[in-house]
Amino acid sequence: MPGGKTGGSGAAATKRSEASEEATQREEEPEDDGDEDLRDGGVPFFVNRGGLPIDEPTWDRMWRHVAKIHPEGEMVAQRIRRATDLPKIPIPSVPALQPSTPIPERLEAIQRYIKELQYNHTGTQFFEIKKSRPLTGLMDLAKEMTKEALPIKCLEAVILGIYLTNNMPTLERFPISFKTHFSGNYFRHIVLGVNFGGRYGALGISRREELMYKAPTFRTLSELIFNYEEAYHRCWHVLKKVKLGHCVSHDPHSVEQIEWKHSILDVEKLGREDFRKELERHARDMRLKIGKGTGPPSPTKDRKKDVSSPQRVQSSPHRRNSRGERRLSGEKKPAESKAMPDLNGYQIRV
Repeated sequence: MPGGKTGGSGAAATKRSEASEEATQREEEPEDDGDEDLRDGGVPFFVNRGGLPIDEPTWDRMWRHVAKIHPEGEMVAQRIRRATDLPKIPIPSVPALQPSTPIPERLEAIQRYIKELQYNHTGTQFFEIKKSRPLTGLMDLAKEMTKEALPIKCLEAVILGIYLTNNMPTLERFPISFKTHFSGNYFRHIVLGVNFGGRYGALGISRREELMYKAPTFRTLSELIFNYEEAYHRCWHVLKKVKLGHCVSHDPHSVEQIEWKHSILDVEKLGREDFRKELERHARDMRLKIGKGTGPPSPTKDRKKDVSSPQRVQSSPHRRNSRGERRLSGEKKPAESKAMPDLNGYQIRV
């Protein structure tokens, strides 16, 4: 009955196609902060939502996940958990940065510290980062990171980078998110873009050396992004989207939220030249906001003397205005829609 077989095969192929499309759609949709089982390039990872010290259920779940994803399976988990002579891990010291030290040298010291904390390979993120939290709450969390000195993932490194550069008012900071495709899966990564003296760079952490720190030597924002794109290419990843936020306030007591994705650039839809133009347009937008005084305020002498009375009232209206001004390039979104937190928008597994 060849005809019957062909029909069944066609129906099966249709179902597989529909399932593939549904999987792609799910991959495209941002994850909410409330999702416990997130994805890192198709591999699930978890978030410790119970704080520190880690509770027993989270601890056991982490080791079950390690046994599942590690090549040696349950053996490696049991070997480590039963060991009685594990070496003591040195705790990195937060760099003591003097105001007289040049900014580039201070950035290098901060990056060394982030790298010394090491990348978290356990599959369980130790610190819960809610992107919708006000900046003051995220800075309290960053302070806890320095106290605990645990391995971190890339989003935690961004929050830590903001915290450690708050006392550099001449350094502008803004989030840069990447979405790439490799071997049928989507991967996400995030770094903290910096601008000092008109030169761009970045702070961050990754499994790959070339996907984290960039010294502030790039003349334009597009040069910086294209450098990351080339690094992805060497890892056989195709860059799909880039999300750029606006400058983050230097006031650690600010109740503003970080604007994570002011510009969303679809690399394939834009084409190379339009992609470059959109990157430079975003850079101009940031310069204009800072020049007009509508961007995030930097610490003043008065606020340095009296950190107990932050100027919260002044900064909040600017954040509300900037949300309404979001420009989406390469894809359409309702301008009035509220950006949902996207914990899955920052992972990279290469």
